[in-house]
Amino acid sequence: MNDILSLAPQNVWKHFYSLTQVPRPSGHLEKVQAFLLEFGKSVGVEAFQDEVGNIIYRKPATPGMENRKTVILQAHMDMVPQKNKDVEHDFETDPIRPVADGGWVRAQGTTLGADDGMGVAAIMAVMEDKTLKHGPLVALITADEETGMYGAFGLKSGTIDGDILLNLDSEEEGELYIGCAGGEDLTATLEYKEEETDPADVALKVTLKGLRGGHSGIQIGWGHANANKLMARFLNQVIAYDEACLVSWEGGNMRNAIPRECEAVITVPEEEVDDVLAYVGECEQVWREEYETIEEGLSFKAERVELPKYMVPEEIRDNLVDAIYACPNGVERYIPTIPDTVETSSNLAIVDIKGGKASVKILTRSARESMKDYRNTALESCFSMAGMHVERSGGYSGWEPNVNSPILHAMKEAYQVQFGEAPEVKVIHAGLECGIIGAVIPGLDMISFGPTLVGPHTPDEKCEIASVAKFYDFLTATLANTPEK
Repeated sequence: MNDILSLAPQNVWKHFYSLTQVPRPSGHLEKVQAFLLEFGKSVGVEAFQDEVGNIIYRKPATPGMENRKTVILQAHMDMVPQKNKDVEHDFETDPIRPVADGGWVRAQGTTLGADDGMGVAAIMAVMEDKTLKHGPLVALITADEETGMYGAFGLKSGTIDGDILLNLDSEEEGELYIGCAGGEDLTATLEYKEEETDPADVALKVTLKGLRGGHSGIQIGWGHANANKLMARFLNQVIAYDEACLVSWEGGNMRNAIPRECEAVITVPEEEVDDVLAYVGECEQVWREEYETIEEGLSFKAERVELPKYMVPEEIRDNLVDAIYACPNGVERYIPTIPDTVETSSNLAIVDIKGGKASVKILTRSARESMKDYRNTALESCFSMAGMHVERSGGYSGWEPNVNSPILHAMKEAYQVQFGEAPEVKVIHAGLECGIIGAVIPGLDMISFGPTLVGPHTPDEKCEIASVAKFYDFLTATLANTPEK
């Protein structure tokens, strides 16, 4: 028996464990959708799937609570599929392997999926428990939040209704979130005709790995290195001084994850090989010093590989490397009135150059629409000058904070009574689905909260065991004290 099944509260951890056994990477949700539908039916609540893949439950009020406001419990079913390079794992078929480690639960070499599996597990526990006191409940478990909030965007007006939305997708117990940033995807693409490599040259594969990465809406301001930006620094120099040619470049795999790993294949004249290998070692040392105490696992290595037949043409190569080197990345600025919260940022998430096609994918976030447009226009300008075609897509507005929210005041008071301390009230830079859902169901009073997670969107993701009990106790107390209509 897995050791997390004995953790408290068992009714939450058992459901979380069951979710880890069902593959659910973004974009591949058929198995978890079927699992959630069957669960809803097995516990006797109304359960159905809407046309965009969201799973919806309805549970009637307990006797005597029918006059309470309707609460929508909301979480997302998909998880970010990230693993260490040396780990064999297929997220579409293999279960996650969770383990208890001290005061935390983590996975073995992969993302854990507590983002947002813990929110879904809490919903499942509420739906199953017939002893809880609560008013009318609706559960909305959305599809493909991590890749573009497609489930929330696809929610049709009239599918569900309610008065209060409790989003269970925050990552620090004891914090209540009342607003979030908006976001937009930017994709730059280019097709080119490959050229043959010089048969006298030597091919080297350079690999950067071991970075911490992280959630681009949470860790973007923590100083973590971006693997694509570091690789651009290396390539810029070996192209200029060692006659290097570029064959391929692959870094990152999710828009909302700071890239942890990057790999490039280059060719150089035989007489330049020793100089390039020495420079690889120099880069590794310099970057370790630059990111001392932050990137303790940084590794940058090179090895000889078989010479490929084709490479990127010189002019295209220079334009691509220069654009990636120059493109804005990281924090643009902090919110002037909340100086510890990032207002605007962008994440140079994915670089894919090979086989005659180049693609760069970036996620921009901002709590201010004008600044989001400013950062994206700067990015668009950068890649347009490199001759790339640039498209913006998936734009969504932020969730405007409401400090006069009735549910906020009620939950602040309840937390103080329950735990003897006041919760922190914050605005988060990460994107939450609240603003999108609020546009479909006008008038919702919304709060986001959750247990404590560290390292979401990375293989270092872990969930604090003690925080889960506090989170769930607070959730059930909130439901028991839902205000009257």
